[in-house]
Amino acid sequence: MNWEVLDLSILGPALLAGLVVVSTHVPLGQQVLARGIIFVDLAVAQMAGLGVIVAATIDGETGGFVVQVSAAGAALVAALILNWLQDRRPEVQEAQIGVMFVLAASASILVLAGNPHAGDHLKDLLVGQILWVLPATLMPGALVSAAVLALWFMLGRRGGNLWFYGLLAVTVTVSVQLVGVYLVFATLIVPGLTTRRLAGVRRLIWGYAIGTFGYAGGLVVSTLSDLPTGAVIVWTLALTGMAAGLILRRAAQPHGM
Repeated sequence: MNWEVLDLSILGPALLAGLVVVSTHVPLGQQVLARGIIFVDLAVAQMAGLGVIVAATIDGETGGFVVQVSAAGAALVAALILNWLQDRRPEVQEAQIGVMFVLAASASILVLAGNPHAGDHLKDLLVGQILWVLPATLMPGALVSAAVLALWFMLGRRGGNLWFYGLLAVTVTVSVQLVGVYLVFATLIVPGLTTRRLAGVRRLIWGYAIGTFGYAGGLVVSTLSDLPTGAVIVWTLALTGMAAGLILRRAAQPHGM
């Protein structure tokens, strides 16, 4: 096994990108689980991705201002629709979230139908390119995530549904371009699912630990094995969550059992 391939000049920015995503997705993911809207992040992420694809197709760039505005606009439209549906059709909200996801995914395929690099674009949208994150891309994302964190911990769930969906849309707009749709979903759900029986600061600490170890481990394993980084991190997040769940269950058992 060649440990020399672990180049910190590449893995360092990638890990920082992962930590930026983890910082916001752990608390927001706990709220997603509490609301019982597990797939809302997939729908919003796919809408943000659709915005990126449409703008990049029209504008010809993949990271310009127009692309960012388009991605944020699409995600915010999705958030407004989901908020409206929650108020008026709560009994079928999960089904409507699923419909939004599949429509956005299908629209992305249609927009890219005439593009010879469509497969690469869709792969980047789904599994991301975290290993090639540039500081110029990372810094704006980190600033936006810091602002979202500050707003969330100041008001949290007291801001209401529209507040939550708005923050989620802004967060997902940043994270889907850094790590892809699959990792957005995994980072929101796995730490929250593992720590669902905890509360308060302890739940946050465990959630952040799972996210950090998942990303760090995934980057190392993918580099050493030369496997796709995003897909490997999804698996290491899941395995880290399972291991943490076993530790938490054992710690919760009465002594002597």
